[in-house]
Amino acid sequence: MASLLAGALIAAIVLIVPPLLGGSDTPSPSPSGTDGPRTNQVDLERRISDFTTEQVADARYLPPNRTQRTTVAEGVALYLDGKHQEAEQKLAEVDFGVRILQDTGESGESGGTGGAGESSGAGGTGRRYAEIADKAGENVRGWGRVYISLDAPPAYSVQVPHPVADAFSDLLGVGVLRGTPGGILVIAGTHRAAGEGKTADMAHRRDSVFHAVCAELVGRKLPGIQVHGFADSSSPEHDVVVSTGAGDLARPQAIILANALRDSGFKPCRAWRAKCPLAGRTNKQGVLAADEDVPFIHVEVNRTLRTDPELRRGATEAMTAAVREWTR
Repeated sequence: MASLLAGALIAAIVLIVPPLLGGSDTPSPSPSGTDGPRTNQVDLERRISDFTTEQVADARYLPPNRTQRTTVAEGVALYLDGKHQEAEQKLAEVDFGVRILQDTGESGESGGTGGAGESSGAGGTGRRYAEIADKAGENVRGWGRVYISLDAPPAYSVQVPHPVADAFSDLLGVGVLRGTPGGILVIAGTHRAAGEGKTADMAHRRDSVFHAVCAELVGRKLPGIQVHGFADSSSPEHDVVVSTGAGDLARPQAIILANALRDSGFKPCRAWRAKCPLAGRTNKQGVLAADEDVPFIHVEVNRTLRTDPELRRGATEAMTAAVREWTR
């Protein structure tokens, strides 16, 4: 009898105590009520800001071989196809994993890469995202992360290739992701100068995890917007340079973006009708998109605008207005 009571007590404890995810995030049951991955409650902007300031800024870059970068892209593809278990198995081959996040969207301070600043995205969204990243939560190789919106079908990508060198471009990127459901955020994991030569300059390399993931999204005909930053002195007469890169298919959305910037009091340079600096004509992701007939917008934002929370919010809202056209 005593052994039976002891066995029952152990079974009860096993049923009561839930499995926990690693890390400091607060887990909650899966919204679907299934036995799938548990959801972590986070402020998405703060999470990405912490990633860039605490990990990306000082990360080494270990260039992936063809198999490694293809494996990450295949894992992303499987996840987008709804094959979540297969995706996790594929990603585990290169020590990547998946975490499910729910954005609490709390307002307040968020550091970004370059100093303190207020939240620049819409708060309190409650939307869910799949975070694809190094399994251990450490950016040991500098391969970056992918965030997939789970509350709407995939409709566009927002790309941040230089989250540290172009300070606060990470906050612009997450602001766009938050502002329009259906997005996929691809963010680099190291400073553009971290690798030997230019191996870590994601906007000008095709042999990176960053490019492999973007190529997978282009293969699915998902349009993309890529966010950069420039020093004010590089184009003092402009706040933002808006370009369609090597192609022209995103002209309607680029016009919406430029007009929204103008209406907010900013001075945009429209690369399709003026000779603008930093137009991104040789950007590797933009060239690929043009070759595959996929819309692509290249956006350069000056430092003054990026570092001021209110101005940054205005730029994010303008980009969101353009991206929203791809979800209709």
